[in-house]
Amino acid sequence: MGFNDDIKSIDIFLDLENAKPATDEEKQIYDTVSAILNKGPTILTKLQSYSGCEEAIRKAITSPGPETEEAAWNTVVPAVEQLKEFYDFSLELESCFPKLLVALCKTDPKQNIASQQALAKQMADVFDFVLRFDDLKMVNPAIQNDFSYYRRTLNRKKITKTDVNIVIRDELANRMSLFFAYPTPMMNVINETTTKFLGQDSSGVPRENVTMALATMANVCQEMIFRQKFQNEATNMFCLRAMTGSVILFDHLHTTGAFSRKSPIHIKQCITALKNFPGHTGSTTEGLLNALRFTTIHLNDPDTPAAVKQLLE
Repeated sequence: MGFNDDIKSIDIFLDLENAKPATDEEKQIYDTVSAILNKGPTILTKLQSYSGCEEAIRKAITSPGPETEEAAWNTVVPAVEQLKEFYDFSLELESCFPKLLVALCKTDPKQNIASQQALAKQMADVFDFVLRFDDLKMVNPAIQNDFSYYRRTLNRKKITKTDVNIVIRDELANRMSLFFAYPTPMMNVINETTTKFLGQDSSGVPRENVTMALATMANVCQEMIFRQKFQNEATNMFCLRAMTGSVILFDHLHTTGAFSRKSPIHIKQCITALKNFPGHTGSTTEGLLNALRFTTIHLNDPDTPAAVKQLLE
């Protein structure tokens, strides 16, 4: 049985609603990762309500003067502190994601996903958070506008020596700027973290085990949607995000990607699951379809079947 057949014939039910750690070892990793992932909902709520500083910045630019510029600065500083909170959380994800990779991928990934369901669910949690965050960030131009204004003003304050009490300074501001410059910053963090981790000899995790785990996760999620294993709409959307995140990361790690004929992922079925999600006009899953269109790297390869490309047109 080949690599593809082995994954395509898989039959795992992943309990996305009630998975609990089965062993002390699994619980130890689960608790460490949970401490970070539990902050996710608060981060998303803050991002959703991030309204930006457009009005104050506009006044400072159109009517420059000490009063309007000071007002804009006093509005932008707390906003940028909130952006730092988002950036700091990306660093926490960067630190915890490899723990899941080791636990699920060091040995047989299919067996580990089936037996360590709480950790498999946490991997799904990461993808769920990442895709939600990036979706919200993409429709909020205020984030980059506010940060650009902050950096320009910071440079002016350095020249006039009025920058003594500023917390977010050059090096950190540069790193944050690189993070927010990506249309999908959190997914980029996961892609880069995984690539860097697998590039370390000390990781002890074979790359093919990670791609097999991701292909398994994508196919299991697609199958559960197809067989209508969950009645709850939120659980189904969670499942679709886990599926989409797995496809994207697989596509970044695998030499021929997720869309080729040789791919172990049921890619046509995955795309169809997003397009045909019951009871929807497509708006709820359109962000996930766009993630496949714009954050993968192999979709437009010559050996991607025309039928797959057409599904995403």
